[in-house]
Amino acid sequence: MSSIDNNLKKLGIILPTPAAPLANYVPAAVTGNLLVISGQLCLNAEGKLDEAHRGKVGDNVSLEAGQAAARLCAINVLAQVRVTLQGDLGRVRRCVRLGGFVNATPTCDSVPQVMNGASNLMVDILGDIGRHARSTVGVAQLPLDCAVEVEAMFEIALN
Repeated sequence: MSSIDNNLKKLGIILPTPAAPLANYVPAAVTGNLLVISGQLCLNAEGKLDEAHRGKVGDNVSLEAGQAAARLCAINVLAQVRVTLQGDLGRVRRCVRLGGFVNATPTCDSVPQVMNGASNLMVDILGDIGRHARSTVGVAQLPLDCAVEVEAMFEIALN
């Protein structure tokens, strides 16, 4: 069992079955030693959107609910990583980058703090190799009216 699997277990996180793409794209792509994960929504383990994570941060979604939504997105990112690497999370060498999209009101100034929900989880699970570059933007709308979407890039060991 990899240290990543051990950390997931310690945190009580069970990676869900990843959601299928909502449009014409693939959920993950590998090129060389890079694994790119398409944007993952804040869906729970049953593939449902909690009402607390539906809508806009700065309006009906609180900062804390936004952070929880970003954390769920990161869990879903890791679920896609696990499937793409055929269950071998030990192949992850580094989280290179996270990209965050926050469904926010035009005056919301807590967009970076919302994304900390995903960033903190990545470090909690991956340790130092989870420290990453990051971009976060506020957007007018996301699929299914989700509060947050997160995409990622990882360096992986080649087979």
